Order: sequence, then structure tokens, then C-alpha cells
Amino acid sequence: MPIVILMSDWFDPGLRFSCTQCGACCTGAPGIVRFTDAEAARIAARLNISLARFHAEYTHDTPAGRSLREVHNPPHGYDCVFLDRSSSPGQAVCSLYEDRPTQCRTFPFWPENVRSRASWERVARECEGINRGDFVPADQIRVERDTQSRANADDSHGQ
Repeated sequence: MPIVILMSDWFDPGLRFSCTQCGACCTGAPGIVRFTDAEAARIAARLNISLARFHAEYTHDTPAGRSLREVHNPPHGYDCVFLDRSSSPGQAVCSLYEDRPTQCRTFPFWPENVRSRASWERVARECEGINRGDFVPADQIRVERDTQSRANADDSHGQ
């Protein structure tokens, strides 16, 4: 009978995370917010605009493909164009939260963030919701991580 070795992740049995709507994950240094064609269509429909208008007004080309635009907003940095700092005083909310791209949905459980405890603690210095709040089981973390891994792999084949 073959021997089966089950590998565990450092984050077994789970981690704590609750979004505090601080906006830290949606601002900072210039970056790239990837989205799929289906996500673009959902966002355009939510905004009640054409897909062409969505691309023209809310996205831009990058070496890695199309990205949501960012708006320079000192002292915060470069905010995602959909980050709303005015509707809820003291909070930074995503104006299209229910239709946000996979990259946003899977944060903070990105492969590079859960690679090691040190990686997790590094991102925790930026995100106040990490290591606080709700318990997220390891199985859910793996799903989020693997979803983002697949999205990254799809992006590497062109968008």
C-alpha cells in the first residue's frame, strides 16, 4: 500500500481577518488591479454604462494588461478609482463591492501573502483587519489563495 503524505500549511487551522473598510488594500503605491472580461461587463452593467465607456473612463493599459485606474490622493497614495472616502466618514469603501474583481475579493489571502507567517505579518502591518475579527478556516483560505493563483496564471497568458 502506498504511503500518502499530507502536507499542511503554516496557517492550519486558520487565520483571523475582518475587513475594517480602512481602504489600505485599495490605496498606496501605484499598482495594478486586474479584472476579467466578465468582471468588466458586470462592473459596466452596475454603472449602467457601455463596456467601451467603462474601459475608456475607468481602466488603463499596463505592461501586465488592463487595470482599473487609480487616482492620486495625498496623503493616502494612489486610490482605486472606485474607492469612496466620502460616503461613510472615517471609512474607505468600495463603491462596487458586490461586483469587485477577483483580485479584490481574494485579498488578503493572495499566494504571496499566505506563503509564510513572515509574509502574512508583513501585509498585516498595512492591513488593520489582519489577525483581528472573524476566524477564517484554512480550507477557505486555500480556496481564496488558489482562486487568485488561477487568476494570476490566466493573466500571464494575456487578457
